[in-house]
Amino acid sequence: MFKEGLRLTPPANDPLRRAFDTLKPVIVNTHDRVDIHPEGYEITVGEGFKSHFFVPLASHGQALGVLAVGHTTDAVFTHEEVEFLSQASGQIAIALENALAYRQISELKDKLAQEKLYLEQEIRSEMNFDQIVGDSPALRQVLEMVQTVAPSDSTVLLLGETGTGKELIARAIHDHSRRKNRTFVKLNCAAIPTGLFESELFGHEKGAFTGAISQKIGRFELADQGTLFLDEVGDVPLEIQPKLLRALQEREFERLGSTRTKKVDVRLVAATNRDLGGMIANREFRSDLFYRLNVFPIRIPPLRERREDIPLLARYFAQNFAQQMQKGIETIPAATIKALTEWDWPGNVRELANFIERAVILTRGRSLEAPLTELRGAYMVQRMHTAVVQDRDDIARIVKETINALDTRKSIDDELTSKQREAIGRALKECKGRIGGNDGAAARLGLNRTTLLSRMKKLGIHSKQYGM
Repeated sequence: MFKEGLRLTPPANDPLRRAFDTLKPVIVNTHDRVDIHPEGYEITVGEGFKSHFFVPLASHGQALGVLAVGHTTDAVFTHEEVEFLSQASGQIAIALENALAYRQISELKDKLAQEKLYLEQEIRSEMNFDQIVGDSPALRQVLEMVQTVAPSDSTVLLLGETGTGKELIARAIHDHSRRKNRTFVKLNCAAIPTGLFESELFGHEKGAFTGAISQKIGRFELADQGTLFLDEVGDVPLEIQPKLLRALQEREFERLGSTRTKKVDVRLVAATNRDLGGMIANREFRSDLFYRLNVFPIRIPPLRERREDIPLLARYFAQNFAQQMQKGIETIPAATIKALTEWDWPGNVRELANFIERAVILTRGRSLEAPLTELRGAYMVQRMHTAVVQDRDDIARIVKETINALDTRKSIDDELTSKQREAIGRALKECKGRIGGNDGAAARLGLNRTTLLSRMKKLGIHSKQYGM
């Protein structure tokens, strides 16, 4: 009969109001209309109630509400009923207080979540790097280097493992340069077939080669007055490297199939996860091109060197993916954050993003349900791989040590054989080839005659060559 949303304002002396204000139970007969709210009176009488018992729901000396119990008969409320309802009201008050506290905590949690999101955005925008998440010393050092080099037109070489966010750093350099209003053009050198690389980089004229049915503008020309980002620059074909070097040094190039030189003003940012120094030693990369690229190198740390950023990144990815999938994920359990922070993330930020996306897909409630068993499984595979590699290295070491020992033993045996040969030869020479007897070689060497003969045979020594 009393529905949610119905609002009644009882008079000052209304029995319900008195129970709430005085924290004392009130019994009232509906036949007495004095001080009863008219609308409330009409509702209760219409439902057949003849008497009411109002008991306050109080906790810690404060009223939270009123429990109203009605009789539809002429029976009055007995002492036992009043005692029971008074005790029950205490338990109801505790439940109500807990419910109100939970609602307040939920509201505060939502507020804190919004404040946390705002603060994380503030951290990202503190140095005007909105798309880069993190506040670790290693990342701050990188961003400071970006701020230092961005205003110039110098070539930048980004070094780091795959998945560390080299493209984001390249975009940050562009966005903080005087070219920020011009085009940012990127080219993944590892994704272009060798035969098409020159055409992609410098463009081609119609009919320059089979299949060139129209003119094409290359990435260098598209990036004029802007920034060209060459990702995986270590995969540039060796035969294209001289042309790339000339384009960087002279700021000019020719389209494939054209003799007309084009002038460009391009700022280059290159990136690689390969060891260019080792490639130069193996003649896989030109040293002059490397020196031209290595004007201002920036090493981007892997995620395992900036573990402080993992919780921020995890929350950032969880919020983004949850929003895309229209899921109300609010928190990440502390145990999950701990496990994520302890994992080495060989795939770096890209691997973490993929893992969080998978976790968001699997989550059904408001707390992120991360498949941590995958990390444990990957950890075991990594340990097994490490053990296999270590075992292989141990086997190789043992084989090498054995070979070295055998070589050493062979060397010692050879030296011993040589000395034996010299001693026997000297004794035979002094005894003029005679072996037996008191003045024979065997007696001089302290050997039996048969033993000396056996060793001479083994060493290929003939007594005749020492006789007179």
